[in-house]
Amino acid sequence: MLIKSHSIRIDTCKKFEIIDITSQINDLIDVETGIVNVFSKHSTSAIVVNENERGLLNDLEFTLNNIIDDNFSYQHDRIDNNARSHLKSFLLSSSECLPVKNHRLDLGTWQSVFFVELDGPRNNRTISLIIIGD
Repeated sequence: MLIKSHSIRIDTCKKFEIIDITSQINDLIDVETGIVNVFSKHSTSAIVVNENERGLLNDLEFTLNNIIDDNFSYQHDRIDNNARSHLKSFLLSSSECLPVKNHRLDLGTWQSVFFVELDGPRNNRTISLIIIGD
Protein backbone atom coordinates (compact mmCIF):
# COMPACT_ATOMS: atom_id res chain seq x y z
CA MET A 1 0.00 0.00 0.00
CA LEU A 2 1.18 3.47 -0.92
CA ILE A 3 0.22 6.71 0.86
CA LYS A 4 1.17 10.01 -0.76
CA SER A 5 0.31 13.63 -0.09
CA HIS A 6 0.20 16.48 -2.57
CA SER A 7 -1.02 20.07 -2.66
CA ILE A 8 -2.69 22.11 -5.34
CA ARG A 9 -2.46 25.89 -5.12
CA ILE A 10 -5.09 28.11 -6.70
CA ASP A 11 -5.41 31.87 -7.16
CA THR A 12 -9.00 33.04 -7.55
CA CYS A 13 -10.22 36.12 -9.39
CA LYS A 14 -13.81 36.61 -8.21
CA LYS A 15 -15.80 36.76 -4.98
CA PHE A 16 -17.62 33.56 -6.02
CA GLU A 17 -15.86 31.21 -8.41
CA ILE A 18 -16.15 27.54 -9.31
CA ILE A 19 -12.94 25.99 -10.62
CA ASP A 20 -12.76 22.49 -12.12
CA ILE A 21 -9.73 20.78 -10.54
CA THR A 22 -10.36 17.28 -11.90
CA SER A 23 -7.43 17.24 -14.33
CA GLN A 24 -5.04 18.67 -11.72
CA ILE A 25 -5.98 15.85 -9.34
CA ASN A 26 -5.67 13.20 -12.06
CA ASP A 27 -2.18 14.49 -12.90
CA LEU A 28 -1.07 13.73 -9.32
CA ILE A 29 -2.53 10.23 -8.99
CA ASP A 30 0.22 7.63 -9.03
CA VAL A 31 -1.68 4.52 -7.90
CA GLU A 32 -3.60 1.98 -9.96
CA THR A 33 -6.52 1.67 -7.52
CA GLY A 34 -7.37 3.33 -4.24
CA ILE A 35 -8.89 6.51 -2.89
CA VAL A 36 -8.00 10.17 -2.85
CA ASN A 37 -9.14 12.61 -0.20
CA VAL A 38 -9.45 16.16 -1.53
CA PHE A 39 -9.56 18.79 1.24
CA SER A 40 -9.72 22.59 1.08
CA LYS A 41 -7.69 24.19 3.85
CA HIS A 42 -9.93 27.26 3.98
CA SER A 43 -13.20 27.85 5.84
CA THR A 44 -14.58 30.12 3.11
CA SER A 45 -14.29 27.63 0.27
CA ALA A 46 -15.56 24.16 -0.60
CA ILE A 47 -14.87 20.99 -2.54
CA VAL A 48 -17.83 19.55 -4.47
CA VAL A 49 -18.51 16.91 -7.10
CA ASN A 50 -21.10 17.60 -9.76
CA GLU A 51 -21.68 18.20 -13.46
CA ASN A 52 -19.56 20.80 -15.25
CA GLU A 53 -22.41 22.55 -17.03
CA ARG A 54 -22.42 26.37 -17.03
CA GLY A 55 -26.15 26.71 -16.29
CA LEU A 56 -25.90 24.37 -13.31
CA LEU A 57 -22.85 26.18 -11.94
CA ASN A 58 -24.69 29.50 -12.26
CA ASP A 59 -27.68 27.91 -10.50
CA LEU A 60 -25.45 26.94 -7.56
CA GLU A 61 -24.32 30.53 -7.13
CA PHE A 62 -27.92 31.78 -7.45
CA THR A 63 -29.18 29.25 -4.89
CA LEU A 64 -26.45 29.97 -2.32
CA ASN A 65 -27.02 33.72 -2.68
CA ASN A 66 -30.75 33.25 -2.07
CA ILE A 67 -30.28 31.01 0.95
CA ILE A 68 -27.66 33.26 2.56
CA ASP A 69 -29.14 36.71 2.02
CA ASP A 70 -27.03 39.89 1.94
CA ASN A 71 -29.85 41.80 3.64
CA PHE A 72 -29.22 40.22 7.03
CA SER A 73 -26.78 41.36 9.68
CA TYR A 74 -24.59 38.44 10.78
CA GLN A 75 -22.69 38.38 14.06
CA HIS A 76 -19.46 37.14 12.46
CA ASP A 77 -19.33 40.26 10.28
CA ARG A 78 -18.07 42.17 13.32
CA ILE A 79 -14.80 40.26 12.95
CA ASP A 80 -14.03 40.37 9.22
CA ASN A 81 -17.25 41.02 7.30
CA ASN A 82 -17.39 37.64 5.55
CA ALA A 83 -20.06 35.72 7.47
CA ARG A 84 -21.93 34.99 4.23
CA SER A 85 -18.90 33.13 2.86
CA HIS A 86 -18.54 31.04 6.01
CA LEU A 87 -22.25 30.22 6.08
CA LYS A 88 -22.23 29.12 2.44
CA SER A 89 -19.25 26.88 3.22
CA PHE A 90 -21.25 25.23 6.03
CA LEU A 91 -23.85 24.20 3.43
CA LEU A 92 -21.26 22.64 1.12
CA SER A 93 -18.27 20.54 2.17
CA SER A 94 -14.59 21.10 2.76
CA SER A 95 -13.64 17.68 1.40
CA GLU A 96 -14.50 14.71 -0.79
CA CYS A 97 -13.17 11.16 -0.65
CA LEU A 98 -13.14 9.71 -4.17
CA PRO A 99 -12.30 6.33 -5.75
CA VAL A 100 -9.30 5.81 -8.02
CA LYS A 101 -9.21 3.27 -10.83
CA ASN A 102 -6.63 2.92 -13.63
CA HIS A 103 -4.56 5.84 -12.28
CA ARG A 104 -7.52 8.27 -12.52
CA LEU A 105 -10.48 9.43 -10.50
CA ASP A 106 -13.29 6.92 -11.00
CA LEU A 107 -16.03 9.51 -11.53
CA GLY A 108 -19.39 9.19 -13.22
CA THR A 109 -19.77 10.24 -16.84
CA TRP A 110 -20.77 13.82 -16.08
CA GLN A 111 -18.95 14.32 -12.77
CA SER A 112 -16.10 16.72 -12.11
CA VAL A 113 -14.37 17.87 -8.93
CA PHE A 114 -14.63 21.58 -8.16
CA PHE A 115 -12.98 24.04 -5.83
CA VAL A 116 -15.60 26.64 -4.87
CA GLU A 117 -14.30 30.06 -3.87
CA LEU A 118 -16.75 31.83 -1.57
CA ASP A 119 -14.67 34.82 -0.39
CA GLY A 120 -12.38 35.84 -3.22
CA PRO A 121 -10.41 36.97 -4.87
CA ARG A 122 -7.67 35.14 -2.97
CA ASN A 123 -4.11 34.01 -3.66
CA ASN A 124 -2.55 30.68 -2.73
CA ARG A 125 -5.69 28.77 -1.83
CA THR A 126 -4.42 25.33 -0.82
CA ILE A 127 -6.08 22.03 -1.58
CA SER A 128 -4.57 19.04 0.19
CA LEU A 129 -4.65 15.59 -1.43
CA ILE A 130 -4.02 12.31 0.37
CA ILE A 131 -3.80 9.38 -2.02
CA ILE A 132 -3.99 5.82 -0.68
CA GLY A 133 -3.75 2.83 -2.95
CA ASP A 134 -1.82 0.14 -4.77
